[in-house]
Parts: sequence; structure tokens; C-alpha cells
Amino acid sequence: MRAAVLDEDHTFDVADVADPTPAPDELVLQVRACGICGSDLKSHTMMPPGSVLGHEFCGDVVAVGTDARDRWREGQLVAALPIVACGRCRWCLADEPLHCERVDLLGVGGSAGAFAEYVRVGADQSVLLDESVGDHGAIVEPLAVGLHTVEAAQIRTGDRVLVIGGGNVGAAVTFWCRRLGAAEVVVSDPVASRREAAGLWGATDAHDPAEGRPHPGFDVVIECVGAPGLIQAAIDATAVHGRVVVAGVCTAPDAVVPLTAIMKEVDVRFAVYYRGREFAAAASVLNGGAFDADAFVTGAVGLGGVSGAFARLLAGSDERKVLVRPGLG
Repeated sequence: MRAAVLDEDHTFDVADVADPTPAPDELVLQVRACGICGSDLKSHTMMPPGSVLGHEFCGDVVAVGTDARDRWREGQLVAALPIVACGRCRWCLADEPLHCERVDLLGVGGSAGAFAEYVRVGADQSVLLDESVGDHGAIVEPLAVGLHTVEAAQIRTGDRVLVIGGGNVGAAVTFWCRRLGAAEVVVSDPVASRREAAGLWGATDAHDPAEGRPHPGFDVVIECVGAPGLIQAAIDATAVHGRVVVAGVCTAPDAVVPLTAIMKEVDVRFAVYYRGREFAAAASVLNGGAFDADAFVTGAVGLGGVSGAFARLLAGSDERKVLVRPGLG
């Protein structure tokens, strides 16, 4: 099969690689689309040459392992957690496959991801999509990230929420905050186009950090950027007994002054990935048409366009979610 493979310069070359084959409890999907994630942009320079990235994907079942034939058949459109887990350890039984004792993370340092024509996935980690969803099934994954983050925040009816970062994760977080009962959701982002689009996901207001800090007193602050200084900014913006959830992936040291958090007795949590039920809930929302996928997805490239898309997004393009569609030229 063809895949966009990282080379020595950490750009992507289209190359022929071996076709995947399913284990008894696995499926092979023909990839319809795979989103480019902010974590891909941050991590691809740290991945070894030969890696195939891509963990936000949907595709058609083209091969079914022997133990999964009672549940799946060829031709079905599915989205799958980019996680192959054992299904038997304490973490799998708790519906937290990311922490499985034998977890294989697809497209982020484990097995090959979905910047390719085909991808191997776990049958138990797959969810059925309506055919009407089409290529937009690739956004189940970022929607699930948003839901897991918001559940970590324990959103309550009437909460005032500040979302730091209006990118893709921030948009998904905003959507779920409003859906789960938040009365006010303010999105803070330095990019005007993101502030202007925040209302599409349910934001009640937007804030430009160039104009100073937002007024404090939020019940919940969710950090979706991953840059030094923002955890402290989130703590500063909370009310007494506020909750901070950090979903942004920061790869640099980030100092905080604990005194502010201590005096307000702030809860600080970190969130990553999602549970299986959260992934299924995200798929259900997309199947039901409750999320504006057309506004979320702003472009698509073929395998040969992956390097160019990475360059544009890293340079600060206004594009939102760019899909890699292996079937394009």
C-alpha cells in the first residue's frame, strides 16, 4: 500500500509499505480520511524516520479477523480508537484502554497510523458510522478528546467556563460544555478567525488575550493550547473552588506559583485521550448531525500533500481541521 512516511528530514514521502493484516480480534480499514492533529504537528520531529502517523481516522472494513466475524463485515464504515488494547487487564475492564498494560498506540509511536491507504485496528475499539457521515467520520476522535476533557472538568448546569485556545480541541470542548449544561463559555484565543468562529460551537463570548487577562471568577477553566504559562493563567482565572483541566500538550517545562491555587483551593487535573464510551458518544453525536462537521473541516489533501499541509499549519494558517484523504491524487 501507499503511505506518507516520515523521512530523515522529518518531512513526508509517499512510499510503498507492507499491507496490514488483521489478528483474530482486529479489522483492516481502507482509510477514507485521517485528520492532521495538533499533537502530530508538535511530535513529528521527534518520531523516528519510517514512522506512519495519523490517529484521527475513519474507513471501510476490508478485512475481518476470525474472532470478529460475528460483529463486523466488509464494507461497513467505522471510526476506531487509535488504540489496540488487550481487553483483559484492569484498565481495559475499566474502559480506559489508553492505560492498558500492553497498549499499542497507532500513529503516535506505536504501530502504523492512517496517513496510509489501509490501517489495522482493534475490533473492540471500533464503532459503526452512518454512511451519511462519510469522510467526516475522521472527526470522531477529536470530538471524543473534547468530551473526555469536559467530563474531567465535571461540568455542572449553570457553570461559567473559560476555554483557553480556540483551535480544534477548544472547539470540541466548547461544544460539549454547552451540550452538558454550561451557561457561559468564553473562548480566549489570539487569532481573530478562531474567536469569530467560536460561536459556531456554542461559545457565548470570545476574548482576545492581547487585551489583557479575562476577568477572573470562572467555575471551570480548560487549557487547550499546551504552552508554558497557561496553567498559571488558568489557575488565576478560576473562582474559589474552581476546577482547571489541562488538555493542551506542552513539551516544555512549565512553572506555576502554587500559592494562588492553594488560597482558592483549586482542583487541577490533566486529561488525555478518552474512554471507549466517550468515543462511542462522539460517534453518536456525529451520526445524529448534532455537530457542524462542515464548519469544522476546512480542507483536504492527498498523501502527497501531507508535508505541505504540515508546513502551512505550522506557519499559522487559518485552516482548521485538514483531512488527509489517501484516495485523492
